[in-house]
Amino acid sequence: MPNRLHLLALCLIVAPPAIAQTTPPAAHAPAPQDQVLFNSDKPPAAPKTHTAKSIDTPTDAERNSLTFTGYDLDVHLTPAQSQISVRAKLKIRNTGNEPLTRLALQLSSSLNWGSFGMRSGDRIVPLAFAQHAVDTDTDHTGQAKEALVTLPQPLAPGAGIELTAFYLGEIQKSGKRLERIGAPADRALAADWDQIAPDGTSLRGFGNVLWYPTASAPVFLGDGAKLFQLVGQTRLRQSAATIQLRLTVEYTGHAPDAVYFCGERKPLAVVSGSAGLEAAALSGVATAEFPAHPLGFRTPSLFITSGAPNDAAGGLISAVTDRPDTLPSYGAAAVLVEPLLKEWLGAEPLTPLHIIDHDGQPFEDDALLVAPMHAVDADTLAPALVHSLAHAWFRSSHVWLDEGVPQFLSLLWLEHSKGREAALLQLQQQVNTLALAEPAPPAGAGAGQQGQSLIEASDEIYYRTKAAAVLWMLRSVVGNDALKQALHNYRRTGQGDEDPKLFQHILEQGSHKDLSWLFDDWVYRDRGLPDLSIVNVTPRRLPQQGLKAASWLVAVEVRNDGDDAAEVPVTVRSGSLTTTERLRIAGRSSASIRVVFEGKPDEVIVNDGSVPEMGAMTHSKKLVIQTQ
Repeated sequence: MPNRLHLLALCLIVAPPAIAQTTPPAAHAPAPQDQVLFNSDKPPAAPKTHTAKSIDTPTDAERNSLTFTGYDLDVHLTPAQSQISVRAKLKIRNTGNEPLTRLALQLSSSLNWGSFGMRSGDRIVPLAFAQHAVDTDTDHTGQAKEALVTLPQPLAPGAGIELTAFYLGEIQKSGKRLERIGAPADRALAADWDQIAPDGTSLRGFGNVLWYPTASAPVFLGDGAKLFQLVGQTRLRQSAATIQLRLTVEYTGHAPDAVYFCGERKPLAVVSGSAGLEAAALSGVATAEFPAHPLGFRTPSLFITSGAPNDAAGGLISAVTDRPDTLPSYGAAAVLVEPLLKEWLGAEPLTPLHIIDHDGQPFEDDALLVAPMHAVDADTLAPALVHSLAHAWFRSSHVWLDEGVPQFLSLLWLEHSKGREAALLQLQQQVNTLALAEPAPPAGAGAGQQGQSLIEASDEIYYRTKAAAVLWMLRSVVGNDALKQALHNYRRTGQGDEDPKLFQHILEQGSHKDLSWLFDDWVYRDRGLPDLSIVNVTPRRLPQQGLKAASWLVAVEVRNDGDDAAEVPVTVRSGSLTTTERLRIAGRSSASIRVVFEGKPDEVIVNDGSVPEMGAMTHSKKLVIQTQ
């Protein structure tokens, strides 16, 4: 309690008087782009607009050279006025190729920078800066407020700096960036729902609302998938950063219940407040603290809820909702998929699945799901819920496992509920999209990197779709039992493993197989996808032995015109009778296998859809055998 009171006092001291006002300040006309809003080498008590003058706009190279390696955020919220004030300690590294004489840092255009400083010995030295508006769709307003901070000496490539920054302003719903590309206002607000409001605070971070300092070149929704690619690249680049939060919420009415920060829930503790009054007259201050921890592959998100959560399915689900009639459906769906999750991932979840019932575009951060809840039957909910519940069971510091395993479990659920053919059809449809993203290797290409390796993936098509396909392929190579045991054992090691090869080693120990060929081509590097074809099939009748039916020796040659190796099932069929052997084909080569078949063969099938390919994932050749 003393520490929380100290934090409260600190926030109240550093917060400017505007934070305590009962009515928001008058709105000002937006400043022209690339013009100074204020320029100061002495931190002001509150932002002021100085006479505008042109400034030297930073280059995209300058903006993209900054990588945040540490966030220490003291955040003060006043939801009744949609206001936020923050004192941030930032660790930033120059990951570019040139020295930087200034830093270009960005916030939402609805916020204002107040001051910057850097430590020099035992004191903080103020830094001169200017700020201006920049058009970009990394924020829901369609603009960012960019500060150009002048450094006392150039920041060399690879060097880091520690800054202290203060900023404040309002965050309300805004659909401006979507409206300017033609979206109706109501649909724009359904997608861009980030806000600070009395009934709840919802801030998703970079790519939605810049409520914390960021740095990037401008990017726009109308320019293909560049915004989503930038979000993924930023998550990957800053995944090793540390982040911590001290939060103070100044509330009116009933006290808020909890805060969800980076997917983790903590209750808000009331440190001061009025009592014995009508609800409308109540007021007070509540706090929460999240110690420093690795950021991981995410954008920092912040949600504050008013109501207490309700549990379902024996605690598997913890939901904050005003629609209690939806809980039985979610509980029943969780009970349906629970046996599959236990079988593949472990006896108990690591945490409940936290759901915030919110009418808007869904958002997910590991075991936190923000989405509208509906009272529908459990069978309808189960396919979507299995992915989210898998996050509650399984964690990894490597995104291809953290996201790929839940996607893989979704395929397993489809196989369980609809059959193997339905799961393979779904896998084929997903791989078709992946094949469009994977660059086709040039003729004669070798082992060069073509796309994104899974351990360095930043696009969802790789760390979800391809990762799930690789796990499905591993299942066919090592078998169900070995893969299940590997997932169980990996989970016991904890989510903070630093060795990207740990999962491979665990799987090899359990399966007693050398899987380096598969992990090298499919996980640690990206060599595209295999491109298989049946080159030749040669059936030969074997001499009959006694009264036993005649057997055939079927030689099958398969060509792989892709760069990565593939191990596929080769099946010889006659009616309902089949014999299957596995064949591994290295990249840019051919391989053959001989299959002994009891009976007269009439078809050969290479790959049953379990191994992703650049084109079709199943190849067949009918056999016409003339009998004497």
